[in-house]
Amino acid sequence: MDDSFVSITLNGLVIDKNMLSVINQIGNEQLEILSTSDFLVIHALYHEMSLMKNLKPRLKRLTELGIVKHIGRNKYVLARCLYTAVGKSGVHTRMVGLDRETNKELLLKHIRNNGREGTPLKELYQVLPGHNRGQLQVLVRELRKEGRIFCEVNTNVARWFVVDF
Repeated sequence: MDDSFVSITLNGLVIDKNMLSVINQIGNEQLEILSTSDFLVIHALYHEMSLMKNLKPRLKRLTELGIVKHIGRNKYVLARCLYTAVGKSGVHTRMVGLDRETNKELLLKHIRNNGREGTPLKELYQVLPGHNRGQLQVLVRELRKEGRIFCEVNTNVARWFVVDF
């Protein structure tokens, strides 16, 4: 030690042991370069809290470091390995959602199960409740363009059918 070196020991209580495991998973090398704001972002994402406006600029850097993953328009989650470290990889999957092809297969399966009765669009919203109208219509259009489903309009209700039926 010299005259310009100061050492401080802080005593504290660990409130969230899982959060401590997440931080340990990040690794010492990266921990040394993280700021207090970075830790606040990690905490907010882990606890699925809204991010304060002044912390949003930190997301780009955390994404570049591989700590955060950008999954959609203004939507971020922690990297899968951080959830896995605390036995919560299912939480990551829920937050990220299913991939596009899996969602299309779910729609196709539901339409197929309705057989000759067909499926009204409103039922497809029940299959993918996390999707808004535009997102659902894009998936249905893709299935139709791929030649996997078609639409018939009887009276005022359009119904979707599987092509191989």
